[in-house]
Amino acid sequence: MKSIFCTALAFLSLGAYAQKGVVLTDKSADKKVEVSIDGKPFTNYFYPGPSVLKKAVLYPLLTAQGTNITRGWPLDPRPGERVDHPHHVGMWLNYEAVNGHDFWNNSLTPPSSKGTYGTIVHTGIKSLKSGKKQGELTVTADWLDKNGGLMLTETTTYVFSGDATTRTVDRITTLTAKTDLVTFKDVKDGMFAIRVARQLEHPSKSPEVFTDASGVATKVPVMDNTGVSGSYRNSEGIEGEEVWSKRARWCNLRGTMGNETVNLVILDHPKNAGYPTYWHARGYGLFAANPLGMKVFSQGKEEMNLQLKNGESTTFRYRTVIASETLSDDKINQIAADFGKVK
Repeated sequence: MKSIFCTALAFLSLGAYAQKGVVLTDKSADKKVEVSIDGKPFTNYFYPGPSVLKKAVLYPLLTAQGTNITRGWPLDPRPGERVDHPHHVGMWLNYEAVNGHDFWNNSLTPPSSKGTYGTIVHTGIKSLKSGKKQGELTVTADWLDKNGGLMLTETTTYVFSGDATTRTVDRITTLTAKTDLVTFKDVKDGMFAIRVARQLEHPSKSPEVFTDASGVATKVPVMDNTGVSGSYRNSEGIEGEEVWSKRARWCNLRGTMGNETVNLVILDHPKNAGYPTYWHARGYGLFAANPLGMKVFSQGKEEMNLQLKNGESTTFRYRTVIASETLSDDKINQIAADFGKVK
C-alpha cells in the first residue's frame, strides 16, 4: 500500500519541468495526472481506485514556493500531524447523506461497521489541455450505492492557473441523477473541502469531540502548537473558528509555514445551490464549504433537502486560491467578482 500512496508525491522529487505555462501530464500507470506551473510541481489529480481511496482527489497542493499545504496522513504521513478522519485527503467534493448513503465518511477504515457507504469511482478522462495561461482537465465519475448501483454521474472540470505568488484551481462539478429520485438530506458533513497541513490549523486549546449524522463520535485531542498559526476570516468579517456554520461568499485561511506567508481562499459561486454557502470550517484542519447543510447550520430555521429527479442535474462551482502573500478583503472581493463571471 505504501508504494501506491507514494505515487501521489513521486513527481515532487523529479525537479523542475522544462515547459513553461500550465502543463498537464497523464500518468495513467500511476492513476494520476500531474500538474505543473512554470516548471514547478503544483498538484496531482489522483484516482487510485476504491482499494486506496473512495473518491478521486487533488493531492498534494503546493504553493508557488513549493510548500505543501495539505495534510500528508494517511497517504504520506509526516511527523506531528493529526491522524483523525482518514477520509480527509487533499481536495475533494462529496456528501454525507445521498439517498441514505454516506459518501463523506467512506474510507478504508470507515467510522462505523453499521454505516451505509457510497463510493465515487473515476471512470475516465474526457479532455486534458495544457496552455500558457491555464490548463484544463475534465474527468468523469460514478457515484455508486452500497451494492454498486449507479446513483449519480459526475462530470468535473478543473481549471489550473498561477503566477509568481499564487496558484488557482476552479472546480466545476455537474451531478446528474441516474435513479428515480436522488435526495441530498441536510447534514453538516460536506461538500467541497480541503484538509490542510498542521501549520495552517488553529492552535489547539482543548480536546474536541465531533459527531456525524449517524451518531459516530471522533475525538480530536489537544496537540503541540509550535509553528501552528492558522486563522480564518470570511467575507462578512467574522474571524477564527466562529466562521463555522456562518454564511459567506468566501473564506480565507491565513497562516505561516516556515518563513512563508500563506493565504488559502475558497470562493463560492452565485449560481451554486444555497449561495452564499454555509462553512464547515474547523480549527483542526478541515476547511469545507457546505451549501446543503442548511437545517443543521441554521438550527432548523432553513431547510433545503436538495432533490434531483432521474436525468436532472445540478452544478457546483468553487475557486481555490493559494497565495504566498497576504490577500486583502478588497483583493479577494475582486477575485470573487471575476469568478462570478464563470458560467
